[in-house]
Amino acid sequence: MKMTFRWYGSDDPITLEQIRQIPGMKGIVSAIYDVPVGEVWPKEKIKALKNEIEEAGLELSVIESVPVHEDIKLGKPTREQYIENYCQTLRNLSSEGIKTVCYNFMPVFDWTRSQLEYRLEDGSTCLIYDENDVDKMNPRSGELALPGWDSSYTKESLNALLDEYDDVDEEALWSNLEYFIKKIIPVAEEEDVLMAIHPDDPPWSIFGLPRIITNKENLERFINLYDSRSNGLTMCSGSLGADQSNDFVEMLRYFGEKDRVHFVHARNIKHTGPNSFQESAHPSFKGSLDMYEIVKALHEFNYEGPIRPDHGRMIWGETGKPGYGLYDRALGATYLIGLYEAVTKSN
Repeated sequence: MKMTFRWYGSDDPITLEQIRQIPGMKGIVSAIYDVPVGEVWPKEKIKALKNEIEEAGLELSVIESVPVHEDIKLGKPTREQYIENYCQTLRNLSSEGIKTVCYNFMPVFDWTRSQLEYRLEDGSTCLIYDENDVDKMNPRSGELALPGWDSSYTKESLNALLDEYDDVDEEALWSNLEYFIKKIIPVAEEEDVLMAIHPDDPPWSIFGLPRIITNKENLERFINLYDSRSNGLTMCSGSLGADQSNDFVEMLRYFGEKDRVHFVHARNIKHTGPNSFQESAHPSFKGSLDMYEIVKALHEFNYEGPIRPDHGRMIWGETGKPGYGLYDRALGATYLIGLYEAVTKSN
């Protein structure tokens, strides 16, 4: 497996020099952040990002993400142009040698948490999801904003968008996803690009909006929308593992043996209720997931793709983008590398 690290570009307080000093670090996971959703990513911006990373002694391993425009998720007539733009972006990425793209199909809101600085017993802070608190949230108020969400919406535009989803249930969203997949995967095949859809986070309905990339059955349905190695998965332990009925290790082995696992987000969480959790430190004993068994499964199906530590705590007085500090993710990376060495040498 290839250890990588999420980097938010030149505005990220974490530098490429710092990331490179993490033992075993090979690649960067990043994106173009100043192009509006739905527009084509220019080749010159892609090339500039790639050159900046390579000059720091790393490689641009994964694009996370090329966002999917809401008109595509809604199945509106305007989706045709946005899909063509998406395809051109894939061509432009491929022309610069970037061959793995992570994306998601979550309506309106990306990953959702109820608190961003929950203080743990050791004094560190983390992201948490408390079902009772989320149930009390009102996304229409104009006062709710979380880091995983598109900040460009006004109160009025967000409410108008939510109104458009009133007629979109799970089956309608599946239909719109299938339409999108059947358009982009042939282009991905031509360009030798591996598309890796990210599971919904958390993997259940939020604010009455449908979510469908949530469990083994739905992941199987997804890869069968278009039978191609290019139509693959980002296996995120923290997302899928939030649902206690999901056996993440078994799912990882199953889809790994089908050669559909193209990217891995490895993080631990601690279940605190049926649909509630805290994001813990990476080691198995700190959460509810067995990280050793996760890494062992990757070794069993000879996974050679990118993996990154995900959503670290804030420790040692660090401040910054919630979930994306340097120190705890660096600890997570070295822990994962240590597990991989142990698994490899024990076989």
